[in-house]
Amino acid sequence: MRKQQSFKTAITSHFREHSSIYLFISVLFLMGVIFGAIVVNSLNFSQKQDLYYYLSRFFGEVSEGKYANSADMFKQSYFHNLKYVGLMWILGISIIGLPVILILLFLKGVVVGFTVGFLVNQMEWSGFLLSFVSVLPQNLLIIPTFIVVGTVAVSFSLKMIRQQFMKRMNEPILHLLTRYSILMAVVSVILLVASAVEAFASPVLMKGIIDSVSK
Repeated sequence: MRKQQSFKTAITSHFREHSSIYLFISVLFLMGVIFGAIVVNSLNFSQKQDLYYYLSRFFGEVSEGKYANSADMFKQSYFHNLKYVGLMWILGISIIGLPVILILLFLKGVVVGFTVGFLVNQMEWSGFLLSFVSVLPQNLLIIPTFIVVGTVAVSFSLKMIRQQFMKRMNEPILHLLTRYSILMAVVSVILLVASAVEAFASPVLMKGIIDSVSK
């Protein structure tokens, strides 16, 4: 019981201490989503037609049950996300990687915004439903995870900068690095679940939506 209370206290303290960074990164990510949606409208007719052609082929394969092997999709999704957060982890340690962390988070928002925006732009209500089942489920886990990792990486980088240039550090660097590494271990498990949802659940949900729309 005491461990639970101390864990909750630590989590509450963490969010309170880094609330400004969480707010900044969340707004940055949201700006990326909005920018991604705007980019869709800037595409010319030919570009939209080309993208929609490949998208239609993909949805046709999903409808016929010809999508990629779920196990392969799971591995690809998991290692892609793991490399993404792993890069942010390394950049957090490197000090000079601080702006790159912010760029990576912004780009992640752009990808989400562009994907949803393009589906809705081309397929309207059907596109909204498809984005709801193909993009939302795994991103309910992935996006908060990326925001947490980004916040901790930025915070760690700022502490390293203070240590190097201002010689102000209340906590030993080794202790911070250990906590930082433990976070990555927890994140890897969360991404495992998110990738399983993307590989095994999303294609089934997509097939259901496509079949119902095509009738």
